[in-house]
Amino acid sequence: MYYMGVDNHKQRSHLTIMEEDGAIIKAGSVLNYRSEIQEFLGDLDKEMKAVVEAGYSSYVLVDILEDLGVEVKVAHPLEVKAIAKAKIKTDKRDSRILADLLRANLIPEAHKRSPETRRAQRVLRQRVFFVAAMTRVKNRVRALLAQQPEDIQKAIGLEKELFSQKGIARLKAVEMASVDKALVEGLLKLYEELKALIKTSDKLVEELFQKMADAQRIYTVPGFGKFFSVLVATEIDDIRRFESAAKLHSYAGVIPSTHSSGMRTYQGKMTREGNRWLRWAAVEAVWPAIRHDRGLQLFYMKYASRKKANAAKVATARRLLTIIYTILKEDRNYVPFHKSE
Repeated sequence: MYYMGVDNHKQRSHLTIMEEDGAIIKAGSVLNYRSEIQEFLGDLDKEMKAVVEAGYSSYVLVDILEDLGVEVKVAHPLEVKAIAKAKIKTDKRDSRILADLLRANLIPEAHKRSPETRRAQRVLRQRVFFVAAMTRVKNRVRALLAQQPEDIQKAIGLEKELFSQKGIARLKAVEMASVDKALVEGLLKLYEELKALIKTSDKLVEELFQKMADAQRIYTVPGFGKFFSVLVATEIDDIRRFESAAKLHSYAGVIPSTHSSGMRTYQGKMTREGNRWLRWAAVEAVWPAIRHDRGLQLFYMKYASRKKANAAKVATARRLLTIIYTILKEDRNYVPFHKSE
C-alpha cells in the first residue's frame, strides 16, 4: 500500500508518496491537471490512499484522484494543524506530514461531499454574494443622497420607500448636479442588474428545493423559507452522520464556549467554530420563528427572563436545530405547538 499526502493550492499541489514503512517513494509539485497527476503517478503498481486538506478548491484534486482509482480522505484543516503544529511550514513539509498521518491512520476526517451537494452549495453561495452586493449598492446610493441639499432629499421621499417602484422613479426624475446624477444612475443600473440576477438565482434555489425531500421537511419549521431550507439541508447533507442533536449543535458552532479552572466552570459566548452557513441560517431564523410559533416564543421568553437576549437567541437557534434533527431523523414534518384550552 502507498500513502500520498497532498498539500493543495489553487493551481499547483505538492505530492508525497510513501511506503508503509515511511520511506518516500516519490515527491514533487504538479499542476492540478489530470494529465500531470497521472504522469506523476506513473506506473506505481500498488494500491494507494491519499489525503487532501478540506478547502474551496480541494475537491478538484479529490475528483481527479478518485477517477484515477485512488482512495481519498478529506482532512479537517484545523485539527490537522493541532496534531502536527510546526514552526517551519513549507509545501514539501506539509505534504510529508499528511502522508505520515495517513500512514499512521491519524487523519481527522472532514465530511466528503458529493458533486451534487457541491453544485448546490455553489448556487446558494452565489445568491448570497448577489444579495450582499445589492446591499452595498443600496448603502452607496443612500450615502450619495445624504450629501445632497435638503430640497433634493425631501423630493426623493422617505428612506424606507427609496427602493420601492415609486421611490426609484422619483430618484430617477429628481434634478441634481450632473456628476451626482451620473453616479446615481450608474448605481441604479447595477441595482436592476443585481435584482435580475437574484431572481434567476431564486429559480435555481426553487429547482433544488423541489428535488430535496429534506429541504421540504425543514420548510415546515417556523423561520425557514425555501432558501434557508435548501441551505440547511445542503450543509447537513446527511443527518445520519450526526449521532445526536448535540453533535449538530457543535457542527453549527452554536454551543457556548467553556472555561474550567479548579472547581469552577464558566460558560461564555458561542464558539463560532464549525459550519458558519448552518450557524447563520439557524440564528437568522430565530426572530420569524418566535413570531409564528407559540412554543418557540415561550421557550425564548423563558430563557430571556433568566439570561440576556443574545443568549436566549442562541439557545433558540439550538432549539431549532434540535427540531430539524428530530424531523429529519424521523422523516416527518414539523408539528406546531398548540396551547391547550
